[in-house]
Amino acid sequence: MDSISDIVVRLADNAEAVCRRYLPNGRREGRYWLVGDIRGTPGRSLYVLLSGESGARGRAGKWTDAASGEHGDLLDIIAASCDHASMRDTLTEARRFLSLPMPLPDSAALRARKVRQGTEAAARRLWAASKTAEGTLASAYLASRGLGIESAAGSLRYHPRCYYRASRDDAANVPSAWPAMIAAVTDDLGVVVGVHRTWLAPSGGKAPVADPRRALGHLLGHGVRFGAAGEVMAAGEGIETILSLREALPEMPMIAGLSAAHLAAIEFPESLRRLYVARDRDPAGAAALATLGARAASAGVAVLPLDPRHGDFNEDLMAVGIMGLVVGVREQLAPEDRGLLT
Repeated sequence: MDSISDIVVRLADNAEAVCRRYLPNGRREGRYWLVGDIRGTPGRSLYVLLSGESGARGRAGKWTDAASGEHGDLLDIIAASCDHASMRDTLTEARRFLSLPMPLPDSAALRARKVRQGTEAAARRLWAASKTAEGTLASAYLASRGLGIESAAGSLRYHPRCYYRASRDDAANVPSAWPAMIAAVTDDLGVVVGVHRTWLAPSGGKAPVADPRRALGHLLGHGVRFGAAGEVMAAGEGIETILSLREALPEMPMIAGLSAAHLAAIEFPESLRRLYVARDRDPAGAAALATLGARAASAGVAVLPLDPRHGDFNEDLMAVGIMGLVVGVREQLAPEDRGLLT
């Protein structure tokens, strides 16, 4: 009879089939299955890694709930879905599931999966096809959020007709292409491994689609970087959050993780000694800070929180202006870092 570890490995080999069976309210985005929580509530807080890579930090079948900080493997998901009272019941269900023939995708589904998976090569092609953001809808969008394009330092571009794949939450006649702000997701060496797309309306706001923001490529551990890595850096969730903070700290290198879950998983540059975490004021932001703090302690990196007065630092910037933002940030910085303020 298979051991527990054997069952976990076999489930991981069929991670997407497990998710489709036991988390049917979720959906695949790239290498992840997204759903609200371990019991399958609709949402995007919990993510399951569907495919691992050689040398990758993540393993297929591992999941994290960014809202609660919980994490585990596919046996936990089966147990929660079936409301099991014992591990024996869960193992019995897992063996039953693994004894079933795994559905083979038809050619149309396989083609769709390739589109969804979002390879690094596709991300690089989109980045190369995009142009400078100055004087475009991308700069107009940032201006509407109180931000200047100058602080983006080459990390943002613009595409006038970026493909948008409609989801089941979109209207039936939603256009398949919109203008978009394109952000480069890079590794420690500055190599583009993914992109983040913010689709825009002609007015300069976000496009009226169900998912106006999506990422493409290899995201785990990486982010949108502003400035070269150094001993002191800041990291946060959204691009707008980080650009708002750069209005106050233009010389401090920063990384936008793009979500609470990915913020918690960012890789630490070798030079890093102190990391400010610009968390959003919500449970997911608190969970990301806790996870980063635990990881940083073992890496010899000091983690200091930066708390906004409102929901995030862009809301602060819009509410109190740059000087109010500087005052709020100053009192949270280490004394030796206050000279970096505007």
